[in-house]
Amino acid sequence: MGITENAGNTGNTRNTQLVEVVLPGVVEPEGLRIQRREIPAPAAGQIVVRVEATGVSFAEQQMRRGRYYDQPPFPFVPGYDLVGTVLTAGAGVAPELVGKRVASLVKVGGWASHVVLDAADAVQVPAGVGAAEAETLVVNGITAWQMLYRKARVRSGGTILVHGANGGVGTVLVQLARAAGLQVIGTASARHHAALRKLGVTPVDYSGEDVPARVRELAPGGVDAVFDHLGGRSVIDSWRLLAPGGTLVSYGSATTRDDSGSKQLPVLKILGRVWLWNALPNGRHAYFFNVWEGRALGRNRFRARLSADLTQVFQALQRGEVTAHVAARLPLTEAAEALRLAESGTVAGKVVLIPDSDDAASADSAR
Repeated sequence: MGITENAGNTGNTRNTQLVEVVLPGVVEPEGLRIQRREIPAPAAGQIVVRVEATGVSFAEQQMRRGRYYDQPPFPFVPGYDLVGTVLTAGAGVAPELVGKRVASLVKVGGWASHVVLDAADAVQVPAGVGAAEAETLVVNGITAWQMLYRKARVRSGGTILVHGANGGVGTVLVQLARAAGLQVIGTASARHHAALRKLGVTPVDYSGEDVPARVRELAPGGVDAVFDHLGGRSVIDSWRLLAPGGTLVSYGSATTRDDSGSKQLPVLKILGRVWLWNALPNGRHAYFFNVWEGRALGRNRFRARLSADLTQVFQALQRGEVTAHVAARLPLTEAAEALRLAESGTVAGKVVLIPDSDDAASADSAR
């Protein structure tokens, strides 16, 4: 069953309009709506990007349930990140940026054929890197890089535990860690173990094994860092698996995705534990990572750091240290199917949405 298109937005006008997927409220994936409207002009300091690839992250899975802790009010256009080509630029933007392929972290709004951005929020994608490949590394790559290098800072030769090692962030994280000379233990279902072994990861079956017991067998002295997106009971086990001086980086509460009640409470519980653990005199450290927390540094510093880190990830891709794992490519108008696929837990890497070529091409010709 596909997505319903809003009445009155079809006909000849579709060839000159922006196409976007709207999340109207707490719905099943088929409750998403297609909306068409005029492509806006960029204001001063802005650019219009023709989106070539956007993606499905865990954030959208939470948002459709109303469970993402700081999502905007319904209705809105989901889409945490995007990659595309700059079509037009407003006053004050370097004209040479037009025609360049760029990536951007937007939190919402990415599931569209065209997006208006502040030019300062666009990071150029290196020549030769495809749009879908680059898309897998935007929010996932920034998250993985900053957790590994700005939070955990594990020295070469150390051992880390990555939960969900086959997921979007996990896949990038384990590759960056291996390139940095780290030993990696990764949890995943058994179907993904062969692929993880090819990446140099020691897999642990989260559904068929006692994970803490197995990790203790593999690392009797504890691990130097744990990266935990699960929350709940898992974050407590992760803390207990740390070696002296180790670091826990929690970055989500996936186990509460389908819960009811307060969407902030699971995160607040983790934040409370982090505060308590850091107050203990045991030399270990805990963080709750949020890619947007850097905004406290100031908007310009946040943008500069994000651009620098994403550039590092793209360079790692070019060096062959990271492989872009595209789990599937689907048209933007099949966002419902893409969301179901991402939520199934059967894929490794990122599900990528590609705006329909006829919409993109017709909009280009209308410039």
